[in-house]
Amino acid sequence: MSVTAQDIGRVIGLHGDGLPVVSLYAQIPLDPAERGGLMGRVRSLLAGVREAADGQSVDHAARMSLRDDLQRIEEAFRSEGRWPGTRSVAVFACSGRGVFEEIRLPQPVRDRAVVDETAFVRPVLAVLDEYPRCCVVLVDAAVTHVWELYQDELREVRTLRGRKLRDPDYARWRREFTTHNRARELEKEHYRRTLQLLDELFRVTPYDVLVVGGLEQEVPGFVEVLPPRLRSLVAGTFVVDQSTDNREEIKKRAGEVLSEYERTSERQAVGQVLDTAAAGGRAVIGPDGCLWAGSVAAIDRLVVRSDAVLPGVVCDASGWLGTSGDTCPVCGEGVRKTPDVLDELVQSVIEEGGSIVHVSQDTRLREELVAAELRFPLPPVPTR
Repeated sequence: MSVTAQDIGRVIGLHGDGLPVVSLYAQIPLDPAERGGLMGRVRSLLAGVREAADGQSVDHAARMSLRDDLQRIEEAFRSEGRWPGTRSVAVFACSGRGVFEEIRLPQPVRDRAVVDETAFVRPVLAVLDEYPRCCVVLVDAAVTHVWELYQDELREVRTLRGRKLRDPDYARWRREFTTHNRARELEKEHYRRTLQLLDELFRVTPYDVLVVGGLEQEVPGFVEVLPPRLRSLVAGTFVVDQSTDNREEIKKRAGEVLSEYERTSERQAVGQVLDTAAAGGRAVIGPDGCLWAGSVAAIDRLVVRSDAVLPGVVCDASGWLGTSGDTCPVCGEGVRKTPDVLDELVQSVIEEGGSIVHVSQDTRLREELVAAELRFPLPPVPTR
């Protein structure tokens, strides 16, 4: 079970074109005995959707679409045992446009239901950010094991066995030096083949990072001989006996390295953008500046708190984003309200080729919610 780029591609920018899109996130208990309350919890989350479907706050077409959405979503959650091993499920529905998507998530996210003209995707993107595709290599002088760790799943990719003398200490007298020298040559040959294998794997697989494990005396030397391109992707190392074939132990040790790498990366990203802004560089801090930057496609990298939610408004005609207002200051058209304008901002940045960093820990971004590095200086904010 993995969230794929194809999953994200199907829901990013999903628009109801005048009809509401229902986005539902629900945690799935791991213990089957605790799933009896899941249906009741889903119905409670959908209470607001049901109220809109039965009331007069939206037009007839929207009500019909919402009623079909309610039926399909509830049918999906009635099927017990449908999502084994899944921690949360995200559902996106707009029956009037023929849309119904389910995405299984490998970690719990907060229960919520959002109705808007676009899909609420930021929780999915935040989960995806926390799981870089990782290549794990366990090395020693004779055997290399390569694994892939992605979204908490460990998969063995390749095993490479080098040639090894029966016992380099068996030599005696004049043969001793020659035999030991031959053993070292075979070790070097094995490491060269390992480097070649890693280079090939990284060329054909979109790995984000590399984690190296092995004996304490061998790991540092191996990292040093990595080519610069691979060395720059090393997230960290861990020490483990090569004889270890316990998948859970390997997964645990590599996962610990990844977790620390992610925490460090988040702190660095926040520090870089805040320092750039403080120095008068191309960066903005806070919702107002970031929303305007997103409105003019100026954001190169957006740093946003994972748990931040901010109601706002959107102009679908010009792409303008704001915290309030009835008309767009750019084009004068009416705007639509959105329960989370930061989610709209995230989608806009992705569509314009920018990158997103979701920050899940307590950092200097705590009060500001969001900050961004810019591609170009911002034009003046319109005052219409």
